[in-house]
Amino acid sequence: MSISVTTTCRDLAELLPSAQTACRLLFQECFKVGIKNIFITETYRSQERQNYLYAQGRTRPGQIVTWTINSNHKSRLAWDIAVGPPQSLYDVTTLNRIGAIARKLGITWGGDWVGSIDRPHFEVKTTWKVPTGYKLEGQVIVPSNSKMQVQLIVEDKPKEEIKMTNTNWNPGSPTMQTEAENYIAQAVKDGIIQASHLKDLQNGIMTTDRLMGLYITIQHRKGK
Repeated sequence: MSISVTTTCRDLAELLPSAQTACRLLFQECFKVGIKNIFITETYRSQERQNYLYAQGRTRPGQIVTWTINSNHKSRLAWDIAVGPPQSLYDVTTLNRIGAIARKLGITWGGDWVGSIDRPHFEVKTTWKVPTGYKLEGQVIVPSNSKMQVQLIVEDKPKEEIKMTNTNWNPGSPTMQTEAENYIAQAVKDGIIQASHLKDLQNGIMTTDRLMGLYITIQHRKGK
């Protein structure tokens, strides 16, 4: 099915894999510094659409919007962005900040071009790779309109299982040791546990898991 030359493609999936990753990484790094109100305005562009846009302001009425008929948009390696409210659509301050981030990521920014500055434009080469020290940290939501904001969804890491270690209990504090001895002594006095437990605690041969087991036993029996 043919697409009209007046139709803008904003689908990130239409870019080559390297460009998709680069774009997501750029949006992720923007998100991390608080730039969330940006969105994609165009990704892939057919040669026919490129010719159509190039004609604007030349052989067709309107303002010039592109300086070339050989854009990396048609090579699926480039994307354009814009800025959402409350800033203006092509807020220079915001685009300059994004451009600085792009440089660190090895992404070509149109704002660095001489003579044909294009601040909303970003592109990569087919050989682009994620730079050392960077990675996609989760699912990056890249908006395609000004009503959405950039999101970074990071899955919660599985909580490490807490394991009791069968090592001698070391409270690290004389006060804690005294409190533990008083607690065990009271349980011995109440007839809940045997006196040998208190002796082992005082002699430094009480293990952590055993002490925890005693605590649970004492609490359980006190609750009856």
